[in-house]
This record gives sequence, C-alpha cells and structure tokens, in this order.
Amino acid sequence: MQRFVPIFRSSIFFLAVIFLAACSSNTTIESDLGIDGAPGWVNEGTQAVDNDDGQLLHGVGMAPPMGDTSLQKSTADNRARAEIARILQTYVDSTLNDYTASVGDSADMNIEREIRTATQLALSGSRILGHWKHEETGDIYAFAELSIEAMDELIAKADNLSSSFKQFYGDNNKANFDRFIETTTSAK
Repeated sequence: MQRFVPIFRSSIFFLAVIFLAACSSNTTIESDLGIDGAPGWVNEGTQAVDNDDGQLLHGVGMAPPMGDTSLQKSTADNRARAEIARILQTYVDSTLNDYTASVGDSADMNIEREIRTATQLALSGSRILGHWKHEETGDIYAFAELSIEAMDELIAKADNLSSSFKQFYGDNNKANFDRFIETTTSAK
C-alpha cells in the first residue's frame, strides 16, 4: 500500500500541473479589425467609453452592398443603434442587479419595466455621427453614439420610478458606469 502513495501523490501533482497550465493559457483576442484605411472607430468597434466628452456608448454597424445605397446606409445605422442597445441592456441589467442586491426583496417588477421604457427612450436619443464606405468591398459602416447623461436625465424625470431607485441610481451611476467599462474592457 505504501508503494502506491508516492505514485498517487506524483499523479495528483502531475494532474495539478496540467490543470494549472491549461488555466494559465489566456486567449488574447485582437479588438482591432485591422481594416486598412478605415477610420479608427471602425477598427475599434462597439464600446463604452468615459472620456473628456463624457460617458458614452459607441455602436458600430455594418451593411454589405444591397443595390440600394439608401437602404444599405439605413441598415448600417440600425445595426449601429442595435449595438448601443445591446451594451445599454447589459448596463441596465447590471444596475438593476446592484439595486436589487442593495434593497433585497423590496424591488418590484414595476421598476424593471420603467427602466426598460427609459432605455428605449434613451436609445431614441442616440445619434448617427458618421459613415464610412469600404471602397473594395462596398460595405458601409455607421457610427452611433449615446450619452449616458441622456439616460441619467430620463431616470431622474421618470414619474413611475420609486424615489429609492432614483436615489440609488443618482448616488451610484458614475461608479456603476466605471465598473461597467472596466468589465467590458477586460472582456475584449
């Protein structure tokens, strides 16, 4: 029996080394699309940013050639807005989870419904700031932007939101957005 103990220990050690080696190999994903001649926003893609212009959500959408340039441009615009919606939904879910954790079971579905409504209103305030057409492929890219400040204003003005949620949001929105940027940046 004692003969098997060293073999057992060395087997455990060997498996642990393999497991740790597998865990330590991080996959690095390049976030730059590397499209030659494209503006920086095309290559950077959709993202949340906090810079001198404020806390912003940037959405980049692309549409392939469709035979109708107006339709192609509109499709790229809609896809850029959909990218903002995707990021904003994640941000709102994170904020709602933080609020629910802070107040326990007293949070109700009305708050979630009203936040979703405010999110849709905020999205309508997103702006298309630019387009770029890839000369070789004919793809059109659109760049949309939404200021989180617009979302903050909508939440502050919302009649159906509880004062406790408004207070929580007002007290924590900067820290929540900073944490959100940190997590989305580290995920890239």
